[in-house]
Formats: sequence, C-alpha cells, structure tokens
Amino acid sequence: MNNKAEQFNSFLEEQKIKVFQMEELEGNEQHTVVFRSFLGVEGQQLPTIVIIDDSIFSIIRVQIAPLALKDENAADLLKLINGQNMMYKPFKLFFDERGDLMLDVCLVTDKDKLDGNEVYQLFSVIINYLDENYRNIMKVVWR
Repeated sequence: MNNKAEQFNSFLEEQKIKVFQMEELEGNEQHTVVFRSFLGVEGQQLPTIVIIDDSIFSIIRVQIAPLALKDENAADLLKLINGQNMMYKPFKLFFDERGDLMLDVCLVTDKDKLDGNEVYQLFSVIINYLDENYRNIMKVVWR
C-alpha cells in the first residue's frame, strides 16, 4: 500500500470512520488504493470512491447518475454540466464512456503525505453541493 493510502486509512481508523471499504489494485505501477463508500443525497445512495496512488494527485469521485446521458436530454444536460463546471471551482462534472454522470474533486498533495482531515472536509463541500444541485440535475437527466 502506498504511504498516502496508509495515512488515510490510519485517519479513518483513528476517527472511527467505518464507511469505507479499501481495495488495493493488484499489479498497478502507481500502487493505487481505492476506498469505496456511498453518499446519501435526496434518499439516494451515490457510489463514491477515493483514489489514492503514488502520484501527487488523489481523487474523490462520485457517481451522480448512471446512464444519464441520452439522446433526448443530451443538449440540455451538456449545457447544464458545462455551466456547473464554470461556476464551481473544486468540481469537474463529466460523463464516462457509458454515459454515467460523474463528479471529480482532484486533490494535489505531497507525493508522500496526505491529510485525512482535509480529504474528509472535502466530503462536506461535496455533500453541500449535491444537496443544493442534485434535484435540478436529475430533472434534466430524467427528461
């Protein structure tokens, strides 16, 4: 396991945070570790991961809506997501290859140090954003 993932895991243990499942990716050159959980928003459990590796980057990724991008909503949804990306600095919303709507927060860290408290504080920023925007996003997804 990489140093930053060990530090994050220690933080979770010290804080008695038990909502994550840890998975080390086998044979990965960057020694990637994924911490899996869910965020509760509007009665939905959104799959959430924290990706930590040997690079200076770590990512918090939330799947907002699976299979969200469709022919009938594409123009409105792309316009909405582009507007959100321009308005909210810490987030990048995008569609993966399946058309799932994803939210990423990229953390730039020291190569060998990760502040677990800083990562965990970002979750409150993400939750506040989703509490304010999830319903409006989903109205466009469901068109």
